[in-house]
Amino acid sequence: MIDRPIATKSRTREIQEKWNAQTKKSFGQNFIVEPGVVEKIARAASADGKGVMIEIGPGIGALTQYLCEYNEKVVAYEIDPRFPEVLREEIGADNLEVILTDFLDVDVNAMLEPYAKAGTPVRFASNLPYYVTTPILFKLFEARQPIESITVMMQKEVADRFAAPSSSKEYNALSVITQYRCNIRRVMDVNRNVFWPSPNVGSAVLQFTFKNEHPVKNEEHFISMVKACFVQRRKTLLNNLQAWTGDKAKALALLENAGIDPATRAQQLGVDDFIKLYKVNYEHESICES
Repeated sequence: MIDRPIATKSRTREIQEKWNAQTKKSFGQNFIVEPGVVEKIARAASADGKGVMIEIGPGIGALTQYLCEYNEKVVAYEIDPRFPEVLREEIGADNLEVILTDFLDVDVNAMLEPYAKAGTPVRFASNLPYYVTTPILFKLFEARQPIESITVMMQKEVADRFAAPSSSKEYNALSVITQYRCNIRRVMDVNRNVFWPSPNVGSAVLQFTFKNEHPVKNEEHFISMVKACFVQRRKTLLNNLQAWTGDKAKALALLENAGIDPATRAQQLGVDDFIKLYKVNYEHESICES
């Protein structure tokens, strides 16, 4: 039980004044001032609490405080040089390690390797600044070392794209690539009024868990194809694939081999359809083998 949650407006103001820790727009900082929200995120992210929890961008520690309650070990990566001391002093948890660095500069595989060798489960949690949400998530998605889960608060509009079903207006290449790699659970939507200062948009918390099987062998080429299919959403798959292959006859053959109507648009295909489109053309003998 936490007696004095950091995630209240009064406590946040107190810490800001004590440490001269006003928010910086350049770091996309918005502090959560509703303890029920951070506790729910921490519980969802922590599972059984075994292993290590890695937090990206802890700020003054609203979420960190609860992560330390529910996890054996918490490692927090913070870019703002004002905050490591704030976190150590205000949270005062023996299981907290704070590292001052930009997480985008971290070699994720090298960082995860010792945990993997020791068989230590690793989970990630973050209230990410909106401008770095996608770069950081893809840095984690592309890690070769095992990650148990990633639980992230992000701009609601971006969350909607990650989790979008096919044929919805939000569905795009990002949706396909992410859902190819991960199962996605929507933990909660978050009203903008729980932040200080309040952002202009709502937020949502998603949890990503990695799928055990990746049916495509050359993921880089597969992702290139998926992106190409969505380059111009209003155009048909045939037109977009023609631009990607540089050959209309080849683009037509790609679709015919997969049993897909050339007049179909990318947003009409599910993730399994994209996998099929790729595999029948690039992982089996066909006239389009390359």
